[in-house]
Amino acid sequence: MPRFTSYDGTTLAYRVLGHGRPLLCLAGGAGRASAYLGDLGGLSRHRRLVVLDNRGTGDSDAPADPATYRRDRLSHDVDALRRHLGLDRIDLLGHSAGAGIAFTYATDHPDRLDHLVLLTPALRAVDLTPTSQDWARHLESRSREPWFADAAAALERLNATGGDHDDRLAAAPLFYGRWDDTARAHADAEKTQRSPEALAGYWAEGAFTPGVTRRALREVDIPVLVHAADADPISPPHRCADLVELMPTATLTVQRGGHFPWLDDPDHLVATLVGFLG
Repeated sequence: MPRFTSYDGTTLAYRVLGHGRPLLCLAGGAGRASAYLGDLGGLSRHRRLVVLDNRGTGDSDAPADPATYRRDRLSHDVDALRRHLGLDRIDLLGHSAGAGIAFTYATDHPDRLDHLVLLTPALRAVDLTPTSQDWARHLESRSREPWFADAAAALERLNATGGDHDDRLAAAPLFYGRWDDTARAHADAEKTQRSPEALAGYWAEGAFTPGVTRRALREVDIPVLVHAADADPISPPHRCADLVELMPTATLTVQRGGHFPWLDDPDHLVATLVGFLG
């Protein structure tokens, strides 16, 4: 994998997939290696994907200072990668917790962005995290699935004690549009892709200032796409619609599926992203 030195001397890795105009892609997790993104369902046939392993994940080195794992500080690595690639402006995609990094980049470097894609975004940074009522509706919508009882019990353990990988795998069907062999393999891979240190650091004290972020996003004037999925409990469409209301130039699209929409309907996702990005 190509590597570069970021602003503080930490060496980071990234993958390059496909050809054409580059699209920088930020993984979520938080703290998960970017391999789980694959090539976003075939988007690499249309764009050159530059997929960053966030510091401390995948093939990127851990930083000397753990404070640099924090969500709002990870955007410094994005700008270091932009400079490394010799790009004046970029198109940027953030998935899940990666969207939280993209929020900061968009508000700190609006002059460096052409397009921004927030793909099933995590919403804590803008104080739109799904409520207990949202979760109750989601659980009811999946309650007839054969795996539901085990998944709901595992989710309860995760919420109570943090659980372990077995609990995360048992609860995983709640986050996928369909629970098949592909989804199971994708979920199981998390055990080798997850960095506990990067995960903890992402959420560290001071990482979230929702009022400041919300006000700053109102000033973002580039094209923004918020892409949601109808069976996603992390980024439910009605919460994503609230996010769009914060951003004057944002539009919302919704597809069928869960939190990883390139697994559920890759053709639909790719067509939507290509249509938006041009």
